[in-house]
Amino acid sequence: MNIKDVVNVNPNRMSGAPCFTGTRVPISHMFEYLETGETVDEFLRQFPSVTRDQVLAVLELSKESLLASYEVAA
Repeated sequence: MNIKDVVNVNPNRMSGAPCFTGTRVPISHMFEYLETGETVDEFLRQFPSVTRDQVLAVLELSKESLLASYEVAA
């Protein structure tokens, strides 16, 4: 999975915040929803331009990054 297929960064869009590709929805919004106890389904209801596959891909990429960093540190 390529991060560019899921995340888009454009300095002229949303002040350069990483967004879900094809949307104006910052990735940080998803994490903020999850941190406050909201579900993925609620996030998707609030941001219908984002797909479930995009959310799952961002979570998977985040997991892979975290685990790779942990393995290097161990």
